[in-house]
Amino acid sequence: MKYIAIKTPGGPEVLEVSDGPRPEPGEGQVLIKVMAAGVNRPDLMQRAGRYPPPPGASVIPGLEVAGEVIEVRGDVAAPHTGDLVCALVTGGGYAEYTVAEAGLCLPLPRGLTPVQAAAIPETFFTVWSNVFDRGRLKAGESFLVHGGASGIGTTAIQLAREFHARVFATAGSAEKCRACEALGAEQAINYREQDFVDVLLNATAGLGIDVILDMVAGDYINRNIKLAAEDGRIVVIATLAGFNSEVNILPVMIKRLTLTGSTLRPRPTAFKAAIAANLKQHVWPLLASGKIKPVIHQTFTLEDASAAHRLMEADLHTGKLVLTI
Repeated sequence: MKYIAIKTPGGPEVLEVSDGPRPEPGEGQVLIKVMAAGVNRPDLMQRAGRYPPPPGASVIPGLEVAGEVIEVRGDVAAPHTGDLVCALVTGGGYAEYTVAEAGLCLPLPRGLTPVQAAAIPETFFTVWSNVFDRGRLKAGESFLVHGGASGIGTTAIQLAREFHARVFATAGSAEKCRACEALGAEQAINYREQDFVDVLLNATAGLGIDVILDMVAGDYINRNIKLAAEDGRIVVIATLAGFNSEVNILPVMIKRLTLTGSTLRPRPTAFKAAIAANLKQHVWPLLASGKIKPVIHQTFTLEDASAAHRLMEADLHTGKLVLTI
């Protein structure tokens, strides 16, 4: 099969098309003929040598795919050979074939193409786990996502809207702010021009935000703490502004805040399978009805994976980037 190899840690130019044997599924796994694969920031970190695959995972980048199941190994209730699925994988997505755990495969939502479906798993699993499980967002609460025009952001805005939260976002340009508002954000703040803390304290009559999904960290941590409502939850899932922050713990105590975070890739299959079950029950009907949909900025061929990485690093996109195979 053809796949994308990382020659050596570095920039997008280190990605190259290689040839090698198809992977073999183990017990409880399936082999997928990949039609499309999503591109995510962890792929860029892996390419740069800052995010090695967990033990036992494929060294080929790519955390989400859509395609046809061509082999099933072991006592698996679903999916079946010939099924079209999208799947969360721990690696191996940038390839013509990949192996996935059966429990992390979901049927293509009705009406969606494989390209659209390939943009779902990584972002939807992440948002569900962190906003609704860890962040405990409820109807009627306020919600803020930083990086609202990203794949995570566009997903979080739509899901929070459909579950009847009051939704806000930050983004880096007027165009991206308009895109966030078109998806259902009540207000999107251009962080290059306005202080999101002041704007959103004013928008909430000083009450603050109940759940904040943060992909920035760094100096955003104390700003999130200032903005958070009483009993608010701040969930950190990426560190674009750096790992370190000196935290003033007093407002955390006074407002009884929860400051938490998570990573998804190294979690056990059973944990991820529980998220898959929740998505199938609660989110798949919304996808099938068209109430929500993955936002895709651009597609690239597998051979142009380096171009996709360059575009993501330039941060000029809104939504997801997808490789077609």
